[in-house]
Amino acid sequence: QVQLVESGGGLVQAGGSLRLSCTASGRTSGTGVVAWFRQAPGKEREFVATIRLSTSAPYYAEAVKGRFTIVGDNVKNSVYLQMNGLKTEDTAVYYCAAGAAWRQRPSSPSNFDVWGQGTQVTVSS
Repeated sequence: QVQLVESGGGLVQAGGSLRLSCTASGRTSGTGVVAWFRQAPGKEREFVATIRLSTSAPYYAEAVKGRFTIVGDNVKNSVYLQMNGLKTEDTAVYYCAAGAAWRQRPSSPSNFDVWGQGTQVTVSS
C-alpha cells in the first residue's frame, strides 16, 4: 500500500507563490501517475494537474495553465506543484493522489486510488 503526505500549504497574498510537496512511501513501484486536486469550501473537488512519472509528461487544468508547474522526482518519491501568480480563487485544500496508469481522461478522479490528507492553501487579496 502507498501512503501520500502533502506539505507546503499556507497563507500567501495574491500574486505570490507556494510550492506544494507530495511524498510517497510504502509500495510505490506500482505508481505510474500522480495528480493534484483541490476542493474549496462549498465546492466539488476539482482537478489541478497530473504527471506521468515515466515520461514526466504533465497535464493541467485550464484554470492553472501557465501559472502552475508539476514536476516529479523519482529518486525522492516526490511530486511538487509550483504555484505562481496565485489568485484568491486558488484558495482550497489541495490533495495529492496516486494511480497506476495514465488514462485517456487524465483528469478523472477515478484514475487514482490513493489520496493524501490534504494541505490548506489560502490566498488573500
